[in-house]
Amino acid sequence: VQLQASGGGLVQPGGSLRLSCVASGRTSSISAMGWYRQAPGKQRELVADRTSAGITNYADSVKGRFTIPGDNAKDTVYLQMNSLRPEDTAVYYCYARTFWATTNWGQGTLVTVSS
Repeated sequence: VQLQASGGGLVQPGGSLRLSCVASGRTSSISAMGWYRQAPGKQRELVADRTSAGITNYADSVKGRFTIPGDNAKDTVYLQMNSLRPEDTAVYYCYARTFWATTNWGQGTLVTVSS
């Protein structure tokens, strides 16, 4: 499974941004897709994920602000980020987990929240 992430950029506090992650290859093997992020000097942390059945999970820090819609027909998952805060600044990584418990990673996309 290969992943292509896009959509990062610079946004002001309170603004919105949408990230996209498109999977290719053996996409039928995917059991879940989601996003991690890594801020400077911090460990990578889970932001949100979504199973192939549509069950979603969010980090407490983003609940109520971020959503993770998906389009199974397009093998795509999104991260809709609203009410962005400076502490959301990080490199965001898309990942896909397969039914064999392997994990594939996309390239990171930088999100900067600053005025």
